[in-house]
Amino acid sequence: MSGQEEFSDVKVGPVDRRSGYDYKTGIFHSLIQLTESFNIPTRHDLGTAEFVLSQFPSPGYAESKVALIDSVTGNRVTYSQLMHSVRSLSIGLYHALGIRKGDVVFVLSPNCLIYPTICLAVLSLGAVLTTANPLNTESEIAKQVSDSEAKLGIASPDELSKLISSGLPTLVTTKSASLSVEDLIECCDSTDLELPLCELTQSDSAAVLYSSGTTGVSKGVVLTHGNFISVITLLKWSVYASSSENDIFLCLIPMFHIYGLAFFALGLFCSHITTVIMQKFDLVAMIDAVKTYRVGNIAAVPPVILGLVKNPHATASSLSSLRRMGTGAAPMSKEVADGFRRQFPWIELRQGYGLTESTGAASFMVADEDAKARQGSSGRLVPTFSAKVVDMETGNVLAPYGKGELWLRGPAIMKGYLNNEAASHATVDSDGWLKTGDLCYFDEDGFVYIVDRIKELIKHNGYQVAPAELESLLVSHPEILDAAVIPFKDEESGEIPMAYVVRTGDSKITEDQIIQFVATQVAPYKKIRRVSFTTAIPRSTAGKILRKELVAHSQQLMSSKL
Repeated sequence: MSGQEEFSDVKVGPVDRRSGYDYKTGIFHSLIQLTESFNIPTRHDLGTAEFVLSQFPSPGYAESKVALIDSVTGNRVTYSQLMHSVRSLSIGLYHALGIRKGDVVFVLSPNCLIYPTICLAVLSLGAVLTTANPLNTESEIAKQVSDSEAKLGIASPDELSKLISSGLPTLVTTKSASLSVEDLIECCDSTDLELPLCELTQSDSAAVLYSSGTTGVSKGVVLTHGNFISVITLLKWSVYASSSENDIFLCLIPMFHIYGLAFFALGLFCSHITTVIMQKFDLVAMIDAVKTYRVGNIAAVPPVILGLVKNPHATASSLSSLRRMGTGAAPMSKEVADGFRRQFPWIELRQGYGLTESTGAASFMVADEDAKARQGSSGRLVPTFSAKVVDMETGNVLAPYGKGELWLRGPAIMKGYLNNEAASHATVDSDGWLKTGDLCYFDEDGFVYIVDRIKELIKHNGYQVAPAELESLLVSHPEILDAAVIPFKDEESGEIPMAYVVRTGDSKITEDQIIQFVATQVAPYKKIRRVSFTTAIPRSTAGKILRKELVAHSQQLMSSKL
């Protein structure tokens, strides 16, 4: 396959060339080696923005090659215009606003055409980018501003009010009464001002991204320029292996999230890709954008895949241009994948796995044939990554098919958590191993299967029950639109699995019917014992179920009954 070499012999010495498992060290190694043209740059004094901009199309081609399209307005930005905007904004931030290396710039905006310009301009100055979810409350935003010690804010007009109480000097993204990013770009577009050379190294901090906090308090993940450069190189390799410069990608993932930031605000520019940007996700609008712009590739999350399976607007004619969908950030069940492939057999569906702490990378399903044959797998380790599966009780490393905590190591692993040395040491050990908190196993061919978050496992009579397994069963029912499973405290057994269920519009399915549906397909200790019906399952923007909210709701239910 283009851009890669794959091991073919079965076993050499202690390393099993089929699984990548080293029987001496207990380490799984990537089975894919990059060819020379995709080696990760080793130049120490290289920053993310310099690396990305150096990969832009040649000047003549950049004048006409479209980089970005707004899905609603159809407005376009060429690579040449993007390059000029980044330079002009960098000059404005430096000379007009005094932004220097190490200063933190806080970005609060939904996806928009100017978002990549902001990211590249900030990074080109050696400043540190921190991004936030526009859905966050004013108090949540104030905490992040304080924790990150931000010097400047950049916000969309609709979100500007959330930053006022923090006292942070703030630009708006579009023209308004306040000074805007567009004003700054226009002022500096034809100026003779220059930027002094910024002495950057790959080990310098590039971004502080705050984890979703789905199982605990949100922490600031410090990522370096080297982290981003390694992941962007891997992204370029994966795109080269399966796409072309003429492909159209659709961005529905928020750019404040590591998935959207690495992919759409930075990485795809290195492959000269055209990206259609959606400001916010809406399934019907997504289908319309695919049809209007002849989109060929979508980077998505499992709820989007599920939505396409269950939505009548998703038809063969409306999605005829779509060739590939990637999914990550949350588990996708075999049942959902099967349903998708039955309805849309011409679309490749490939799953991947990564964390904010690993700059969004770790494993990926490179070939569609493998994705079909190994449903439920998140693919193989991508080049440069190693892994261990560690028994949670003994600390021993496990061979293929042994279930334990996934540990990762590679050049994309974070620098640490901001101002949280204890959490950093607890998560990344002295040898550089990131403890992911995910329960997993590898098969004999080196494909990894993520079972569930360890902290979310339900402890029932001494057995461990994975919510994701039960959720995949539930959504396979034709009358269930979405579902989540949580632990519900029980005096006799410790915890019992409780399901929150969203019924389809005309469904009258009952609690007893759901309990029986699951009971006939799982071991007795995995049975659903309680069901609560709801209109929507709370999820993060990355598609992860916000179980803490459902647990709190279930506790309120129990208290009200008492």
